[in-house]
Amino acid sequence: MSTAPAAPPPPVLGTYRRREAARRLAESARTVPSLAKFEQVAEDTQARVLTTTETVPLDRLNGWHYDERAGFITHESGRFFSVEGLRVETQSPLVAWEQPIINQPETGILGFLVKEIDGILHFLMQLKSEPGNRNGLQLSPTVQATKSNYTGVHGGLDVPYLKFFQDPARRRVIADVRQSEQGSRFLRKRNRNMIVETNEPVDVRDGFVWLTLGQMHRLLAAKDLVNMSTRSVLACLPLGVAANVSEDEGFGAALARSLAPDGPVVHPLVNVLSWITETRTRSEMRARTVPLSILADWEFTDGRITHRAGQHFDVIGVRVEAVGREVAQWHQPMIRARAAELAAIFVTRVRGVLHVLMQLRAEPGLTDTAELAPTVQCTPADCAQLPPEERPRFLDLVHSARAVDIRFDTALSDEGGRFYHTGSRHLVVETGWLPEPPEFRWLTLGQLEELTQHSHYLNMQARSVLACLRSLFPGDDDEQHHQR
Repeated sequence: MSTAPAAPPPPVLGTYRRREAARRLAESARTVPSLAKFEQVAEDTQARVLTTTETVPLDRLNGWHYDERAGFITHESGRFFSVEGLRVETQSPLVAWEQPIINQPETGILGFLVKEIDGILHFLMQLKSEPGNRNGLQLSPTVQATKSNYTGVHGGLDVPYLKFFQDPARRRVIADVRQSEQGSRFLRKRNRNMIVETNEPVDVRDGFVWLTLGQMHRLLAAKDLVNMSTRSVLACLPLGVAANVSEDEGFGAALARSLAPDGPVVHPLVNVLSWITETRTRSEMRARTVPLSILADWEFTDGRITHRAGQHFDVIGVRVEAVGREVAQWHQPMIRARAAELAAIFVTRVRGVLHVLMQLRAEPGLTDTAELAPTVQCTPADCAQLPPEERPRFLDLVHSARAVDIRFDTALSDEGGRFYHTGSRHLVVETGWLPEPPEFRWLTLGQLEELTQHSHYLNMQARSVLACLRSLFPGDDDEQHHQR
């Protein structure tokens, strides 16, 4: 008996124009239906998906071993990632330190699948439980997978919806760019941040839910709910709007004008790019891997790697049991921070256009030496032990910020696949004009959006907190702020 051939997929959507994408995304950002369906899906998924994480000594991790020759902690498959030592040196000024670092040379996929529903773009989001999450489920991209995951090295189930991101005939690309991970924790780690649209029917699996951009913006204000991967991809969305938004003088109108690609700026983008290139060219930071056993300020103690002064972070081992994931049980190393970090950006209005004070920050694990970072990026508990002249610039202004000037203030988690109960306070503070030290520049959101369309210009922390600032689009009024 003959079998009829499978029907071909619907024709691919046309190529996106940035302005068209921005218009449709802005409409989705302004659409905030009830979250009742999301809450029901979250409740159902919480009852069905369970991840239990137990700390175990590093030398008792099944499938992992300490490579005596190289001095690294590696997986027996030779895949996934390794924990290595890193020696960092700078010549001007003379600074040197050593630390453990994660080496994961693969490029993973962090991807949103979007589809027009009732005339509005919706994003297919996953409620996912990671072993390092502080609160169980977090809102993740449609696909959040390392190359080892989606090529089946873990021996688990297939990654849902991966076909839309791997088959060009089934998608229209809104954004597709490789972005860095944390340069102080990962060695040259990158992920492919993707947003693709389909017009095919999509079967919504358990644990997935369609949300508008406006609903996601609303959920960003909840503590530890929207995960770091989602925030990274949100920052890559082309959201720029027309410059003549309104004549209103409020914060929301200033934010919308800042997103415009042709609005007034303090520094032309070509000058910003030259500043970044010159800094990278002149950088004298050198980093090389070394055995973990020779790290002077670190030690193996009580089954983990820890800093001798009790600062920074620990490398721990965990045993994970998971119900409702691709793999049911595994062991792995993880990084556990000793204290919460801070990612704070200062914003001000220049000729009615919101500007963001960004710093150009070198980190040893970055592919191209330095990337734009938040105004203040640090661990305040570690900085408290430093003399005042060595503390991060503008940290004192964070501590003295008035409640009326705080536009966003929420604790959000780091990526739970590698970091255990670790996160940062995400803070947006409106200030007056502040002079620019050499490593700082006032930039518009439109300029930052242009840079996110290219690799390695904004670091992970910058993308994360900028997603929070952009979540205020189309802007709350001056009396309504997202706070904890």
